Amino acid sequence: MTNASEWRSGKGHRDENFPVASWIIHPRHRPLILAFYNFVRTADDIADHESLSGDEKLSLLDLLEAELLGKGDSQPEAVNLRRVLAERGMPPRHALDLLTAFRMDVTKLRYETWDEVIHYCRYSAMPVGRFVLDVHGESTSTWAASDAICAGLQINNHLQDCGKDFRNLNRVYLPRDALAAVGATAEQLGEARATPALLQCLQSLAARNEALLDEGRMLPAQVRDFRLGLEVSVIQSFADRIVRLLKVRDPLSERVHLNPVELLTFSLSGMAGETIRRLSGRRPVSKTAAGA
Repeated sequence: MTNASEWRSGKGHRDENFPVASWIIHPRHRPLILAFYNFVRTADDIADHESLSGDEKLSLLDLLEAELLGKGDSQPEAVNLRRVLAERGMPPRHALDLLTAFRMDVTKLRYETWDEVIHYCRYSAMPVGRFVLDVHGESTSTWAASDAICAGLQINNHLQDCGKDFRNLNRVYLPRDALAAVGATAEQLGEARATPALLQCLQSLAARNEALLDEGRMLPAQVRDFRLGLEVSVIQSFADRIVRLLKVRDPLSERVHLNPVELLTFSLSGMAGETIRRLSGRRPVSKTAAGA
């Protein structure tokens, strides 16, 4: 029970819905980003583990935090992240914020409103974007757009995995007021396919999330690092495609994830679009402004 690594799910950075320290990112930044990812993935897997009790999860998360802060050397992910952060002179603030979210995952199983979900994203998703921006030396003025994209990615994931989260963890990120507004219930997430009311709720939330993602449309133009701008554009292209699927499909019974061909296609289109935009000097246009 003393080694957090024992509770890893086996999921790695190549299994995520978005690129993590891909070849697009400059090689000097990848070890730090991967160390951050491995720490976060370990903590996330602990919070989601079906065999651990709530108290065991919280104890392991506390242990990771203590060692990240220099109080021990038994947890490789914490020690490695602590070391590479020290080499860059960076504080552990973003990793600590994420630990707050994982503790919430252990203790909070339901969300009343959209605003409560966004508050959760403040700790579960936004610190990831802020960390990557800090690694690249970008201004904190980029955080607002990054926060919108990261929250949108998180909510995409909540909608994609809503059935699995309910069945395996009894965890529901769909706001209760959104479910109640259409006469749906959380228990319907355990069915093989969504009822008409639940599907209406899910697709309404997807539409709202599409607007949230649009709030981050300016981020590639705000970051100075060209390679990071390409990476952000690829992530945006993935998120846009997934939210479009969620607006028309049932995540309980239909595919709402990208297949390898789609991942490659949207990667190339995202990079090409951002390269052309930078060469031409044009600024990104939101879908709302474009009349979409």
